Amino acid sequence: MIVSCRRPRRALRAFSFLILSAVSICGAGAPACRAQESAAQAPRPLEATTEFVKVDASVLDNRGNFVGGLARSNFRILDNGAEQPIAFFTPVEAPAQILVMIETSPAVYLIHNQHLVAAYALLDGLAADDQVALVTYDQAPREILKFTADKSALLAALGGVQYTIGMGDLNLYDSISGVLDWMGPATGKRALVLLTTGLDSSPPARWDALILKLRAQDIVIFSVALGGPLRGQKSKSSKSRKDAAKTGDAEVETSSESATDAGFAKADRALRALATTTGGRAYFPESEQDFVPMYHEIASALRHQYLLGIAPAHDGQFHSLTVEVLDQNGQPITLPAKKPVVRVFAREGYLAPGP
Repeated sequence: MIVSCRRPRRALRAFSFLILSAVSICGAGAPACRAQESAAQAPRPLEATTEFVKVDASVLDNRGNFVGGLARSNFRILDNGAEQPIAFFTPVEAPAQILVMIETSPAVYLIHNQHLVAAYALLDGLAADDQVALVTYDQAPREILKFTADKSALLAALGGVQYTIGMGDLNLYDSISGVLDWMGPATGKRALVLLTTGLDSSPPARWDALILKLRAQDIVIFSVALGGPLRGQKSKSSKSRKDAAKTGDAEVETSSESATDAGFAKADRALRALATTTGGRAYFPESEQDFVPMYHEIASALRHQYLLGIAPAHDGQFHSLTVEVLDQNGQPITLPAKKPVVRVFAREGYLAPGP
């Protein structure tokens, strides 16, 4: 995220940057910025003229627990691979708004119980002051429950969800875009939890438009892939075809098998990309028991964050960001096998202002 409000340069202590942990881009203290936003005709990638790029980072250990007690010196931010000084740092703990978006298409009608298992597990990990909302989608999104801190209201809404039977299109990308419009400008921590197969029947242009829109939003997406048994069948069928090819056995690959494999492969890539773009994560549960630790991790990532700020480049280009956690010697924290001890959730980058 990049903060957009032009102000004179001053010493670091003169910046009122602390407001960024409580308000979104062009908040209550920046009427000029609000006027600029209302005049915009289309979503634009987040930009900054205050000389600060706002980076929200969640740090979890390998068990999905929040890693607290970190200082500025424990972080390193790479902008297009080059280290940038961290100009602002503060830990943040605040309630979040979580919108649960459930696919109700024919593609998951026979496995829709996974929806309920996933959603109930999510509630167990939420704090009392977190707010939840519910949306379903197939061809288009439908608002079922507005944001509320009443978790029992979500349970009641889930019990009344209707699933479509018969043939129909899946418009995941457009549905996400529509949900972003419903949610409006950011007012704090926001997350979209997708319970979906990830399948989408829209043209590639829809995907490109969604990614551009997400880069203009301050929202994190956690994708939970439903249809574990179907994805398992895909893997098994792929393996059997490979084995048959090695042994010389005659095996005819049907068009339906090929289409299923290609569809789920595309869906998996999309779910991972949505998470990476927004600083979330994609999960691929294989059984009902997998949902509980996944939602524990999502709740931890949302509840606790570190707010960091760096100076942006001024080339009008998109810049990739990498956030690393360092030990007392300034080295990435790893196990003896060189595997990370902690995982960092942060946005993939920002669009720099022009020269």
